[in-house]
Amino acid sequence: ELVAEKLRTDIYFANPYSSWERGLNENFNGLLRQYIKKGTDLRTITDRQINEVERALNARPRKCLGFRQPVTVFNELRKAA
Repeated sequence: ELVAEKLRTDIYFANPYSSWERGLNENFNGLLRQYIKKGTDLRTITDRQINEVERALNARPRKCLGFRQPVTVFNELRKAA
């Protein structure tokens, strides 16, 4: 509440155990689970593995981006700024 007050904005907090209130987060978790299985000890994941997953997910075309790759959209926006 203090952050919302300082920023003069509304902040939405999802209720615990209400995955339908966190669609974007849950979708990303599903994509991530294709590379890192649930229950994996994250201490065993190397920086190199994280970088590989990051590259794979950013190169994956997304429907919400008109089937463009997130990395492409990011680079276009960065050049326009």
